[in-house]
Amino acid sequence: MSDRPATEEAAVSAARPVPADGDRLGLLAGFAAIYMIWGSTYLAIRFAVETLPPFLMTGVRFLMAGTLMYGWARLRGVGRPSRSHWAAAALVGTLMLLFGVGGVSWAEQWVPSGAAALIVAVGPLWMVLIDWLFFKGVRPGARVVAGILLGFAGVVLLVGPEELAGAGRIDLVGAGVILLGTVTWSFGSLYSRGPSLPSSPILATGMEMLMGAFVLLAVGTAAGEWAALDLAAVSLRSLLSVGYLAVFGSIIALSAYLWLLKVTTPARVITHAYVNPVVAVFLGWALADEPLNPRTLAAMAVITTGVLVIITRREVRRAPAAEFEHA
Repeated sequence: MSDRPATEEAAVSAARPVPADGDRLGLLAGFAAIYMIWGSTYLAIRFAVETLPPFLMTGVRFLMAGTLMYGWARLRGVGRPSRSHWAAAALVGTLMLLFGVGGVSWAEQWVPSGAAALIVAVGPLWMVLIDWLFFKGVRPGARVVAGILLGFAGVVLLVGPEELAGAGRIDLVGAGVILLGTVTWSFGSLYSRGPSLPSSPILATGMEMLMGAFVLLAVGTAAGEWAALDLAAVSLRSLLSVGYLAVFGSIIALSAYLWLLKVTTPARVITHAYVNPVVAVFLGWALADEPLNPRTLAAMAVITTGVLVIITRREVRRAPAAEFEHA
């Protein structure tokens, strides 16, 4: 659930002018950030949970990022949030970070990072359905329904029995936890667009990260992760991965995302939704020896096609929710 912010300013659906030649390099760098960094966060999560417990790791990650985001917004003069703002941030942070990112982190103890990214990629499909059913959104048309069915067919292909597509089946419990997280993530993303949170995207995102971090740390404590944590066994790769997730995944890529929303169209920005899984699959294969078998490739093609149909067809009335890391 790539690293995506939980709230953004309403985006103008009309096309924005392309930046001047001097800004093209910045535009390319911004897209490279949301494509490559958010795509790589799944592998970073896998490396982090090799020697760190998943909920404590994710809580520390968002505690670091949330403190920096909240502090930055306040130093820039954004007003102090109210109690109702904090309550809404706690709800969104729980839905998106505990069940969404925390679920991915827990599941990646058994599910390959590339497969986790493919399952998360169905998030836009849930958003279409939840927006229509619970937030008075547009009723899906025939083409959108086809995209939804394609996306979910890809998930079935990925986790189905070996008779369906040969060897390489994904752990069903882990896949189910990730899929549940995409539902809660989508609901939290849509809820965050209401008036319950501060109007500043940076402040609201920092608050959601902080509240989500506290919930994650509490769950990790209740699950006995502190007792299971062996500091002597924690690897440098895991520690560097946590830092990468906090700084690059949750701050640098997020800042690039928010900047891109100002200088180009939402339709272009949300292309990360089908690029990130492809990046994650190939990074997992290249750097972590994860399987790249026909089942995975076929599922990737079907899921990304379904997401592409949704994104290119559906009218974008607001900026899409960015990923807190996409996981």
